[in-house]
Amino acid sequence: MSNNHAFDQAIALTPRSDNLYQGKTSEAFQNMVGPFGGTTAATLLQAVLQHPQRLGDPVSLTVNFAGPVGDGEFEVEATPLRTNRSTQHWLLLQKQNGEVVTSATAFFAIRRDTLTEQQLSAPPAPAPASLQRMDISIRNWFKQYDFRFVHGIPLMGRAEGQPLDTESLLWVRDAVERPLDFTSLTAMGDVFAPRIFLLRKSFTPSGTVSMTHYFHATSDELEKVGSGFLLGRAQASRLHNNYADQVAHLWSEDGLLLLTSTQSVYFKE
Repeated sequence: MSNNHAFDQAIALTPRSDNLYQGKTSEAFQNMVGPFGGTTAATLLQAVLQHPQRLGDPVSLTVNFAGPVGDGEFEVEATPLRTNRSTQHWLLLQKQNGEVVTSATAFFAIRRDTLTEQQLSAPPAPAPASLQRMDISIRNWFKQYDFRFVHGIPLMGRAEGQPLDTESLLWVRDAVERPLDFTSLTAMGDVFAPRIFLLRKSFTPSGTVSMTHYFHATSDELEKVGSGFLLGRAQASRLHNNYADQVAHLWSEDGLLLLTSTQSVYFKE
């Protein structure tokens, strides 16, 4: 990828020693407190992707946001915990001033040709070209994506008489075209606003605490997507006592399921 793209600059890492990289937060992907979580997750995945001992492609990534990431430089420790014949497990620690701000585990594998069956079809949606791009640039990172909402726009409230609903359905891609890869797919898996934003018209302090991505796509399938739109759907199962879950999926324009994501999200009453 070209280092000129804002996303590639945001996830750039410089090797410092064995298993240790240095990075720097990006103003372009700034969120309410610290950087956009999707960028942080992508940066941690990038540490494995560029590691000389990496085996295969990502199958799952679990990220725990332990504390706010401050502006400026940080370190990422990428440690291969165990490597088998076709699988590999990683521990990832993002640190600032000697303190862990984000931790993650990643599972990589060499995929084999097997039975293929997609149980979850893409929901019906108008073509992205038929929908207006949404200007929801309330935070810097929003400006980096082209959002085309079908329904479930955050902070818009609901029509009178309509039931409470936490589902959003939207098309999304990089605002400045960039071919899809595992890092950008990781970030796009976190573009959905906290589901509490669909139940209230006013802003509610909230944020992801833990997030797990399940990668269904192979690198060849991502290459076929190119810089096209992804169809994303997210909803909560229950919001209760300051915490909610979120389940999200991303499909390609031709209906191929690329990613499943689950989150635990904090929200303030």
